[in-house]
Amino acid sequence: MLATRLQRGWAGLRRIAAQGMIDPLPIRHALAGYTFGKAGRDLKAATDVALVGLPQGMAFAAMAGLDSIYGIMAATVGTFIAPFFTKCSLTVSGPSNATAFMLASFFLASSPAIQSQPHIFVPLIVFMAGLFCVIGAFVKATEMLQFVSRSVLVGYVTGAATLIIASQSRYVLGINDVEAGSSFFTMTSAIFSNLEMVQWQPIVLGLLSFALFIPLKKYLKRLPTFAVILVVMSLLNWVLSQPWAGGHFAGVRMLKDFTMSDLVCRAPALGELADHINELIPVIVGIAFLSTLEQTVMSKTISAKTGDTVNLNQDTFAVGMANMGSALTTSLPCSASLTRSMLNYTAGAATRFSGVFCGLICLGITFILANFPLISKIPHSVLAALVLANAISLYDKKLLRICLRATKGDATVLLITFVSALLLPLHIAIFVGVIVSVSLFLRKAAKPELVEYTFDDAGTLRELDSPEHRLPQISIVHVEGDLFFGAADLFRRQVARIAEDPSLAVVVLRMRNARNLDATSVCALEELIRFIREKKRHIIISGAGRKVFRILKKSGVIDVLQEGCAKGESNIFLVEPRNPNMSTRKALMRAQQLLGTRQADISIYTTQSK
Repeated sequence: MLATRLQRGWAGLRRIAAQGMIDPLPIRHALAGYTFGKAGRDLKAATDVALVGLPQGMAFAAMAGLDSIYGIMAATVGTFIAPFFTKCSLTVSGPSNATAFMLASFFLASSPAIQSQPHIFVPLIVFMAGLFCVIGAFVKATEMLQFVSRSVLVGYVTGAATLIIASQSRYVLGINDVEAGSSFFTMTSAIFSNLEMVQWQPIVLGLLSFALFIPLKKYLKRLPTFAVILVVMSLLNWVLSQPWAGGHFAGVRMLKDFTMSDLVCRAPALGELADHINELIPVIVGIAFLSTLEQTVMSKTISAKTGDTVNLNQDTFAVGMANMGSALTTSLPCSASLTRSMLNYTAGAATRFSGVFCGLICLGITFILANFPLISKIPHSVLAALVLANAISLYDKKLLRICLRATKGDATVLLITFVSALLLPLHIAIFVGVIVSVSLFLRKAAKPELVEYTFDDAGTLRELDSPEHRLPQISIVHVEGDLFFGAADLFRRQVARIAEDPSLAVVVLRMRNARNLDATSVCALEELIRFIREKKRHIIISGAGRKVFRILKKSGVIDVLQEGCAKGESNIFLVEPRNPNMSTRKALMRAQQLLGTRQADISIYTTQSK
């Protein structure tokens, strides 16, 4: 009986997933033909990624203002779960810069009740963000990411990098237990207000970490830079802390160890969501949005190299499942990692099992760290210096130059997003950038202009050079592009202005290339029809497609357009694919019928986007 119910449940899940083109468990396809040779390649790549992923996770946890265990578990559990569900086989999930600092920004700006209980609210935020991603995958919400311009992302990343530098600089300076606020200006003010607390030992360790980071990153890219620096600088600090070496570094602040009890699975406190929903929902949506965006970018990048078919909804489903699974541990939010995914690819990974192996290797190392006090041997200033170095690498001069010089709109979006990131919590700042970007796009899309054409004495169609030369009786207005709510009113006013010409008798709206009609544009069209008729003129629609006709019919505008038509007469002519101009010819014949003549002056208008 139980087996039957499980089979039915699995079949039901597959039917639901099929509706959203989601495969519930794509890893099963990789089992066929999996060999020891592929396993060897996957294991080697997994080892390389694990040596990079764990130290990076610790850095991202520090960036988020949380204990190291949060980043370690994200690099372990998220990396292990995602390959079971993703379409792009070689992407590696785990903690990231953007989501970690968004979480930090949220806690800095949140109420004391939330700030004092990260062990309750971090799992809740991660779980709900994952749930939003899963739901978004089924409703194909990833298609909305096309409206996020590159200028928004560049502005956000640049602002976040600037905030990271401001927040971590005080730890390199040894200014540790100081309230710094949540904005760039409060953070920098906290540093300058507490300069008397600066210590030279953390500065020395931070500068030496920088000095190691640059050559390792530039000349020894194959080495796990973060891990090497953490080990080398921890050993150096231990030596300099010994009495026989002067003991000057004995008081340097160290990271906090964790134990096995810190890894215990805990259910997200969903009851807290109702009590703090106003504060939590924005950051949950923001992290879900960023996780999906990062996963999408990396899936496209890696798939272009591996030849995998891109299925962004499937990859969004994977990052959602990774976050929901990670929320059962002490974990940061997860998304696809640029550094670790590219390392996985260049290290020769063969299949998605490299991610599974990486998670297992990280889990083994985590058990070792939980039973031996090794984390507490790492100076806080060294980890902060690595975070600073990583933040500096986020400044992309090429993309900044392109976005600032391409158009005024791009420059405006970038600067507004950047300033918002410095002044507002990051989960608010990114949506400010998105809103500004979409608003500028809608403003541009909603500004069509009419270009008038007429026939010269030789019968050639040409642009009219002066309005004084226009003496038409029949005017053809080409409606081009998206006739959505933003353009509806302007369209109505422009055509109405044409209809006020005293010599005009008939307006022919050629709507072959009109797209995306909505309720606002349909209402505007009905108002236009009534306005033209009040002026004792006629209006005809030609070239309308089936979709436009269906919208006009369902809304009842067809009945308004057809008023006064006798049996067999019509004021709308649908496009004929074999002869696209036939509908316009029929419209002209109808216009001449309304005029009671077979000869009429004709001018042609067409809309063009600026």
